Amino acid sequence: MEEKVIKAIQDEYPDDFAWCYGCGRLNEAGHHFRTGWEGDTTVTFYSPKPEHTALPGFVYGGLIASLIDCHGTGSAALALHRKNGIEPGDGKDAPRFVTASLNVNFLKPTPHGVTLKVVGRVEEIHPKKFKVVTEVFANDIQCASGEVVAVVMPSSFIKES
Repeated sequence: MEEKVIKAIQDEYPDDFAWCYGCGRLNEAGHHFRTGWEGDTTVTFYSPKPEHTALPGFVYGGLIASLIDCHGTGSAALALHRKNGIEPGDGKDAPRFVTASLNVNFLKPTPHGVTLKVVGRVEEIHPKKFKVVTEVFANDIQCASGEVVAVVMPSSFIKES
């Protein structure tokens, strides 16, 4: 049985903001990363596709970086949503975050052909800024770690219709 997130924060993003290549549900060519709660931590599961190969048998590092990036912003949105008393599935638009900084550490080669699990811990460091520390696992072996500082998306990112 494949693990997956049932109630993802990305399902709560307004349509205007659901186009991210990594986690946008409306981007047909995207990865469709899904981030949800697992207790007090956040989780994303993803099975790399054949085109995400770096070398035969191993996952391309850019995919890992994208996974950490989107997991970080999604985790920040989950944390702010929960702080506001809202959970995914409540039918309320989720706050959108953008990445202020991204740090990725590749600890071991990531094997291809297995579902990756990303686990995040969220710290609020400002009312509009969150730090998310992540770990990426393949077959219960940690392959990468990362840190994302995510900020609430500025209104200047919103296009006028």
